[in-house]
Formats: sequence, C-alpha cells, structure tokens
Amino acid sequence: MAAAISLAFTLFLTPVFLRLFRKWGWGQVIRTPEAIENPSHEAKRGTPTMGGVIFIVGTMVGYFTGVFVGGRAPGISALLVIWLMIGFGAVGFIDDYMKVHSQRSLGLSGWRKIIGQLLVIIPFGIVALNFPNKYDQTPATGAISLFRDIPWLNLFAFGVVLGWILYLAWISVIGVATSNSVNLTDGLDGLAAGAGVIVVGAYSLIAFRQYQQSCVGEAIEKAAIGGCYEVRDPFDLAIIAASFAAGLIGFLWWNAPKAKVFMGDVGSMAIGGVVTAMAILTRTELLLFVIAGVFVLASGSVILQRAYFKVTRGKRLFLMSPFHHHLEMRGWSEVTIVVRMWIIAGLLAVSAVGLFYVEWLTRVD
Repeated sequence: MAAAISLAFTLFLTPVFLRLFRKWGWGQVIRTPEAIENPSHEAKRGTPTMGGVIFIVGTMVGYFTGVFVGGRAPGISALLVIWLMIGFGAVGFIDDYMKVHSQRSLGLSGWRKIIGQLLVIIPFGIVALNFPNKYDQTPATGAISLFRDIPWLNLFAFGVVLGWILYLAWISVIGVATSNSVNLTDGLDGLAAGAGVIVVGAYSLIAFRQYQQSCVGEAIEKAAIGGCYEVRDPFDLAIIAASFAAGLIGFLWWNAPKAKVFMGDVGSMAIGGVVTAMAILTRTELLLFVIAGVFVLASGSVILQRAYFKVTRGKRLFLMSPFHHHLEMRGWSEVTIVVRMWIIAGLLAVSAVGLFYVEWLTRVD
C-alpha cells in the first residue's frame, strides 16, 4: 500500500508540481563550459528542476499512510531513513535554490556542502546507537558490516571515546561519498532516477529477507537460526525503501529522456541519503560498493580523471568526467547511455542480492 500510494502520488501529481515550479522560476541552469562541450545540454536550459521535492513528499505520504492504515506505528529505523532523505535533500535544495535564484551554476561550495551533510548524518549516527527496543536492539551498531556485522571490526573495541569518533567518521564517509556519487551520476535524463529505483529496490528485498529471517520476536520461530539477522525494524526498512523506490518510478515517468523535469541536487542527495541509511541500518555497509556500483563508477571516474591529470601534468584519461559524459563525447546517444547504465546497475544489484543470499546459505548449511 505504501509503495502504491507513493507511486500514484509522483506519477499523477508531478504535472501539478511542474506548474508551480514554472511559476516560481525553478528552471535548470546550464554551465557555459558544459554547454560548449556538450551542445545538446543547452536545450535543457530552463527545464523545471528541483523535482526531488516531488518524490521526497511522495515517499512520506506513501509510507505514513501505509503504516497507519495497516495498523502499525512508524519504526525508528524508518524515521532515520526519512531523516537522512530530508536532511541531505535539504542541503541539495539550498544548493539548487542558490543556483536558480542567481541564475548561475554556482551554488554551495564543496566544503559547505560537506559541512551540511555532516550536520545531518552525525545526529543520525548518535540516534542510531540509542533507543534500544525490548530486545535491546539499536537501529545501528558500532561494527563495520558486509552481509551482517563483522565482529572483529567493532569500532568500539578501541574504547568508548575513540569508538564514537571512529564510528561517526565511518558513517560520515559513507554518507558524504554516497550522496555526492549519486549527485555526480545525475547528469543525463533518467540516469540517477532509474539507477536509484534499482539500488533502493534491492535494499528493500534485503530488508524483507532480514525480516523473514529475524533473530528476534515471532519471526525467529520460522528463521534458520544459523543465518538469522539481528537487524532492528527490518520490515519497516523494507516498507520505506519500497515506498521510495516506487516514488522514483512515478517520477521517472516524467524524468526519462526527454525529461520534463530534473530532480536537481535536492533529489540526487535525497537518493544518496536513503541509500546510506539503508546500508547502515541493514548492516550491509561494505556491500554498498556492489549494490550501488553504478554510482561508484561515476565518482570513481572523476577521481581517476583528476589524479591522472595531476600525475601527467595536464593529460586526460577520459574526454570528460563523469564517465557517462565521456561516452557522450564519444558519440553515444543519451538514451543508449542511460539504458546501458541501468543494465549495469541492475546486474550489480542482482549480484549483490545474490551474494547476500549465498552468504545466508553458507550459514544454514
């Protein structure tokens, strides 16, 4: 129900939001160098942007309606996902608004953007290690995780004070890297939205599997004990992820090439916030590099480009970074790049879910 409502909200109400965006003057700003190197991008100037607001609102409407009608109360884990979604989205909104208001491509500086993200994720991290349920489970733990917590990578083994510093630094790296990677991926119509559907959808499947194989409560009677998961609120995590993915699908109807609306930084950073929260709260932090590999490809290509430029003193590894712009410069059509990137995202997400399931099999056998 939550997913269906979120989908319907973004699919049918986006035109209403677009009229408002045009009235408020929320049009896409294109950098002059970008327009010169990619002339096709000049045609996108003035297209309504900041559309991430639509699926953020749609996700909340879908989730809260679904859980209340279903006779449930919102779980703290789902509320933490919403916190990162809104918080990172707010940082992106400020960046977008500064660009639109000044009609220049200069929004928040890199460091100001990172500071804003840290102001959001540090409270997230503090709350996530508190508020245990009746089974003494907190939403997150102080251990680095892959398919589940890795016992010998418990950051609090170094003491409480150092443990908190290492833990907050670790989740901050995940949050900043993930949100900025999604932001870099959002350069072609539908690319980030379609990849986001696949990645967050995969996390919804993982969370639902953890609910089926929970180590606590009524679910333990049906779980394979050796492979059960000590994740708090896995069903709520599955619901909020499904609601967000469905909202993105509805938005993608209007964002697919040729886009009628762009998500803006508010949307790309909101996606990064949800992916970050799901990775931490489902305790699959290192698996994030596979599930969200298409986002890693974008940021990795930028890092390689800059490193190669400095080492070779002016030479370029790619014609333009991120990598999808390199393919544009090579003559690939926008639709071809987007669809093939979706395929890569799907293959990586399926591989990650498969590895997650295989790890469970090794424990129950």
